[in-house]
Amino acid sequence: MTHSPHQGRLIGVSLGPGDPGLITRRAWEVLHSGAHWAYPVRAARAESYALGITRLAGLTPPAEASALIFPMTHDIEKLSRHWLAAAQSLLPILERGRDVAFLVEGDASTYSTFGHLARTVTALAPTIEVETIAGVASFLAGAARTGVPLGDTDDTIAILPAGYGVATLDRLLEDFDTLVLLKVKPLLDEIIDWLEQRQLLEHALFIERAGSPEERVVRWLPTLRGEEVNYLSLLLLRHPHRQRPPLVRGCRPRRGAPTP
Repeated sequence: MTHSPHQGRLIGVSLGPGDPGLITRRAWEVLHSGAHWAYPVRAARAESYALGITRLAGLTPPAEASALIFPMTHDIEKLSRHWLAAAQSLLPILERGRDVAFLVEGDASTYSTFGHLARTVTALAPTIEVETIAGVASFLAGAARTGVPLGDTDDTIAILPAGYGVATLDRLLEDFDTLVLLKVKPLLDEIIDWLEQRQLLEHALFIERAGSPEERVVRWLPTLRGEEVNYLSLLLLRHPHRQRPPLVRGCRPRRGAPTP
């Protein structure tokens, strides 16, 4: 892709999960570069979690910053309309040669709205350059905060939205030592029951608003039954008794492959 020197770049600025100390130097540099700020909101006049992280860092958002609406819905047609509207609102800024810094909570490459926005912008204007700044994802901050290693040596790790359901979790337990479950709010009671049935309660941790000043860690999940938790909640599960095939020349054999 050929980038025009007269066009601005679309930059996904990962801010980490809420602790301003986890903003990277590269992200900090872009925030102070004079780029036009844009940030996601769920509805008109709603608060932006990503913008709030910059305020915690002591920054004052530019007066002309753009609030872009990305509703909480699985309706792909509705989402596509909002992605298109957001992209169209930013294109004149980019085409005037000014960079756009799109603020992202957590990491811009991990379940982020930024990917949808970038694809829509480049579909409309293929010569626009996109930069993605890596950041600290919520589950990484949560693991560090609680001292729970996500993986060790040749451990396997699965990261997925909890909405896939407990049947999927049952299947994953055969192949993964650690499960990172995101967006657990809608299925939390069902997951707690499943953990109890699988005798895994003592190996699970619930983390709400990981890495933010409002972070909450719960180490005994049954106390959460029936509670309305925050949308920004996740669960870390270690499966210490998973059966593994023996190592062959330093590698695990493929499932179904004969072992010598």
